[in-house]
Amino acid sequence: MAELTPLAISVLALLNERPMHAYEMYQLLIARQNDRIVKVRPGSLYHTVERLAGQSYVRATGTERAGNRPERTTYEITPDGDEALRRRVETGLEKYVYEYPLFPVVLSEAHNLDVEDALLRFRRRVADLDNWLAELDEAIATARAEGVREPYWLGGAYLQAQLAAERDWLATTIERIESKDLPWVPRNT
Repeated sequence: MAELTPLAISVLALLNERPMHAYEMYQLLIARQNDRIVKVRPGSLYHTVERLAGQSYVRATGTERAGNRPERTTYEITPDGDEALRRRVETGLEKYVYEYPLFPVVLSEAHNLDVEDALLRFRRRVADLDNWLAELDEAIATARAEGVREPYWLGGAYLQAQLAAERDWLATTIERIESKDLPWVPRNT
């Protein structure tokens, strides 16, 4: 049995709410801003649904056509899919898996830039993180105002804390470089 990808987890979770077609899943993931935590593309979503159907985790319940639109197949989660979702959530919560993000790699090689160039890029990243945090703050405030229960946006709160920690660490690193507390090694030395 293949491990569920983040997108497969999202698809099964949506189908745990109710049967729906792939385009509806895509729209709902975007509307809920789940594209901030899982890479959502229409093509990959359709491929994921087909793969889950091949694994008997979802099954087609019908096909409909509205006007000139293409046919849309509605899917529902199967008992095997519900079990696979539950198991994947359990293991994902309890076991830390290092995912090899790009940022620590490029951060470890930032010494290849001149100090002013590195500082410029760090400041741009801090500004980008501030923008992301503002968007997350707004999304969480909207969820609260609409009465969405916290367990449904817990991932957003985690991402908010993670981004804030990175921003704060970068701001401190910038200050340390500027104050010479963190001496920058000149290029090619």
